[in-house]
Amino acid sequence: MPPRPRFDRRAPVRELPNINDRINYPQLRVVDADGTQLGVIDREEALSVAKERELDLVLVSEKADPPVCRIMDYGKFKFEQEKKAKEAKKKSHQTEVKEVKMRYKIDQHDYDVRIGQAQRFLKAGDKVKCTVIFRGREIQHTALAEVLLRRMAKDLEEQAEIQQPPKREGRNMIMFLTPRKTPLVKKDKDDDQPVVKAVRTITAPPRAARAAGNASPQA
Repeated sequence: MPPRPRFDRRAPVRELPNINDRINYPQLRVVDADGTQLGVIDREEALSVAKERELDLVLVSEKADPPVCRIMDYGKFKFEQEKKAKEAKKKSHQTEVKEVKMRYKIDQHDYDVRIGQAQRFLKAGDKVKCTVIFRGREIQHTALAEVLLRRMAKDLEEQAEIQQPPKREGRNMIMFLTPRKTPLVKKDKDDDQPVVKAVRTITAPPRAARAAGNASPQA
C-alpha cells in the first residue's frame, strides 16, 4: 500500500507586486507621477527619485527593453484597480430568474417572508417569478390567486415592474417581475382630491330692497 501523501501545512505563496526594492533590473525607463519621461536611468537613481517624492517605484512593463517603471502612490493605484474590477464584475452580472412560491391561502407571516425573498432577488438584479400553486379543487380559486399576485406587485412596486401580469399556467398561476429601471413617482394625496369650489350660502337681498334700505328717511 503506497504511503499517504502528507498534508502541506505551509501557507500558499503569494505573488508580491514588483515595486521598489523588488525591482532587480539595473536599467529602467522611468515615467514620473505627472507623466513626465525621466528617460533611462539606473535602478538606484530611480528608487531615490521615488523616495524623494514619497511615492513608490512600480514596474508596469517587464517585457520592454529596458523595463518600464512608473512613480506613483501604489496603495491608491491598487485601490482604484480593485474598485474598477468590482464595478466590471457588477456590470457583468448574468440576470437569472428566481422563483417565489406560495399558496393563495398564505398567512401574513409567510407572505412577508416571500416579499423579503423577492426584494433580495430584485436587489441583486434578478427577475422574480411569483408562483401560486393550486392543489386539488383549489384550482377553482384562480381569482383569489390573481388578487394575491396583484397585491404582491403593489407591495414591490418601488423595486419592481410587472414584466408579465398574472397568468394561469397548468395548475399554477404565475407573474414575472423585473427590477425597476426608473424610480417610481408617487402622486401626492392632494393631487387625487377633486377641486371644491366655494359655494355662496347666504342669499343676497333683492336689488330693489337694497335700494330702499340705502335711501335716507324723509323729514
